[in-house]
Amino acid sequence: MRAAELDLDLDVFAGPFDLLMTVVLREEVALAEVELGEIVIAYLERVEERGELDLEAATEFLLLIASLLELKSRLLLPAPEEEAIELAPEEAAEELLARMLEYRRYRDAAAALAELYADASGYLYRSAPLPPELRRVALDAARPSYEPELLGVSIGDLLRHPPAPDTSHIRPTVSLERRLRVLRELLAGERSIDFDRTFGDGDKLTQAVTLFALLELHKQGEATWDQGEVFGPITIEAVR
Repeated sequence: MRAAELDLDLDVFAGPFDLLMTVVLREEVALAEVELGEIVIAYLERVEERGELDLEAATEFLLLIASLLELKSRLLLPAPEEEAIELAPEEAAEELLARMLEYRRYRDAAAALAELYADASGYLYRSAPLPPELRRVALDAARPSYEPELLGVSIGDLLRHPPAPDTSHIRPTVSLERRLRVLRELLAGERSIDFDRTFGDGDKLTQAVTLFALLELHKQGEATWDQGEVFGPITIEAVR
């Protein structure tokens, strides 16, 4: 249960807890006259009625009550005269507000860290074991691995941009749908096209898929072709 949801009925105040904090900060109600013990009892009774405990809300309530108790103790029980510290009501209110803001800052930081942890929970990191030569080795033999010069070189290698990967071994992706689209666009502008002149500069994979596309167009009645002799030129014509 949030502290703001707590309704109070005290001798000097009746209303929600957050309103009490407001009037105390504005010095409309003297902190010395507020019964903090009654506030704690009212909070515990409310938590018991609900039958559940919100740790984050309880932490916020405990921080506020602890700050109020410390400030009230300073007002009611001053230090010895030689070490007496004057704490005006407005200074007490400013200190309480500063503690509340500090608590909120840490709470927001904790929420941000929890969100980052939740986002990274789906990743598993592999921990590589030590190399065999370092698993059972004397300290004197392993100590050179931690030399500053070697460490600097290793960090420098990590900061250096790696070279671009070689993708020359990866063949281009050629799909039947793309070759059909290319043939239809060419036949839409010209009545006939020469296969060698149009696709002769392409690689063998592209030419093979283009032939399959021609078979598909012939099957659908969209195009036909003619080859007068073996290994001769292939003329592709659109069926109008």
